[in-house]
Amino acid sequence: MNKPKPNTLIQTLLLLSCITSTSFSQQFQEAPEFYNSLDCPSISTVDFLSSDDAIHIAMTLDSTYIRGTMAAILSILQHSTCPQNLIFHFIFANSPNENSSLLQSSFPYLKFQIYTFDPTSISKLISTSIRSALDSPLNYARNYLPDLLPFHIRKVIYLDSDVILVDDISKLAAAAGGSVVAAPEYCDANFSSYFTRRFWSNPSLSLTFVNRKACYFNTGVMVIDLERWREGNYTKTIEKWMEIQKRMRIYELGSLPPFLLVFAGRITPVDHRWNQHGLGGDNLNGNCRDLHSGPVSLLHWSGKGKPWVRLDEGRPCPLDELWAPYDLVKDPFWVDS
Repeated sequence: MNKPKPNTLIQTLLLLSCITSTSFSQQFQEAPEFYNSLDCPSISTVDFLSSDDAIHIAMTLDSTYIRGTMAAILSILQHSTCPQNLIFHFIFANSPNENSSLLQSSFPYLKFQIYTFDPTSISKLISTSIRSALDSPLNYARNYLPDLLPFHIRKVIYLDSDVILVDDISKLAAAAGGSVVAAPEYCDANFSSYFTRRFWSNPSLSLTFVNRKACYFNTGVMVIDLERWREGNYTKTIEKWMEIQKRMRIYELGSLPPFLLVFAGRITPVDHRWNQHGLGGDNLNGNCRDLHSGPVSLLHWSGKGKPWVRLDEGRPCPLDELWAPYDLVKDPFWVDS
């Protein structure tokens, strides 16, 4: 596929300055500015993208999850020892929209780049899943980070928009090992459930996991070695599995299974504290989830329920109260409820 071209920071700021008289369904407060501790290395504002001391964070940005994204950014900055050394990379579908001006308004000091991800380039490969929300082309943007981001960036932390950090993100960045992907993995999960009977009954497909200790990992929190990814051309490998899925229906769950097919059993394990996932639970049935045992550095509301929705509707889960202090939306409904 054609590689999308990133916009420069200057182009980004010029674009944002041209957006005027736009009405938004959500208005956000300006977040406080956070500063480096005295022990932090300083990075130039001119060549910050190429600094070895910068920590790169990639997230997608869309209207559905913009409120979660804003809270996630605030939590990352607030708990970072060197917040001025963080560089954010935001992926848009089609072209930058009003969400970019919201971002600039709430975080005027933030170092960030924006990138256009063309959904038509991936749509033909997407198969319907058990949840329509998982069929958004933007869910597959993480597969293309090595193409989207500048080639001199060697490592990036990818985060979903429904996370909150309560620890220094530099610790997560340091956790990456010698693998293409580093993430918390869960070897007690029922790995076979992520693929259909057709997959497991076909030796030419299921043999892909032979001699691999394949364990589940959640792709909403990953440290990715972009250089190793490019060398292995893993984007193309993921696309080949998606092409097989179009013909044979070997899985049911969106963008996760192709990642597992390529990387499960081949990642660097990270402490579970860095992805306390599943906190979204089953919003349809009102089920709430509790934390896994052990310490917590990152809370992840993966699942059908999102904390901002439940708070506004006056039926929050207990852990949603941990998300609320990072909510930047002006006059949230939950304050009056």
